[in-house]
Order: sequence, then structure tokens, then C-alpha cells
Amino acid sequence: MAIFLRILLGIAIAFVGFLMVLRTAFFIEYVGTIYWAEVKFGSGGTNLFYKLLGTLVMMLGFMVATNLWEALLGATLGSLFTR
Repeated sequence: MAIFLRILLGIAIAFVGFLMVLRTAFFIEYVGTIYWAEVKFGSGGTNLFYKLLGTLVMMLGFMVATNLWEALLGATLGSLFTR
């Protein structure tokens, strides 16, 4: 993937993650509550789940932008998928 496109894609993914953390109420209204999160995390578990998910999405976006995504996949799942 071209470097410019990779950086743009990574920034876009990180921005979506940032919006998930910043505007959690919008995602809860759009997608709905998560029963599992409410049971495991208690009251407000859905908010916490979306914020944690947004943080992970931001990390993924930064990894895509800096080209660390392929290194992570190669180190963790590389032995399962040989070339």
C-alpha cells in the first residue's frame, strides 16, 4: 500500500476511534446497549465497553499509519499463515 494512502487510512481509523470515545452516547443510540457489558461491568458497562473499544480502534489506526500492523500480525499470527 502506498505510504500516503496508508497514513490517510490510519488517521481515518484513529479518528473513528476518537469519536467512539468522545461521543459514546451517539454510538449507544445508534447500535444500542450491550447486554454482556452491562452484566460483566455493572451499571454503565456499555459506556465503558464503547470507550475501551474506541481506544483499541485508535491504537489500530496508529498502527496502520506507522506500518506496525503488519509487524504485529507477523509476530502473533505469522506462524499460522505461512507465505
